[in-house]
Amino acid sequence: MLNRLRKINSYRKQFLSLLVGVPSYEVYVQHMESHHPEETVKSRKEFFCEAQEARYNAKGGKVSRCC
Repeated sequence: MLNRLRKINSYRKQFLSLLVGVPSYEVYVQHMESHHPEETVKSRKEFFCEAQEARYNAKGGKVSRCC
């Protein structure tokens, strides 16, 4: 029962992250370890900064679109 609740909670977190457009760092790490083991894995902070920049197309720290 406890394992089932943990699994449901992980799906809930994943759904909410995708809903607001935040990629999963854990999925990124798993992907890098399995597909690109020779490359260095970014820190959580680097990963999210890059994701936010890609999402909002920030140039010089400023959001370049209205919404």
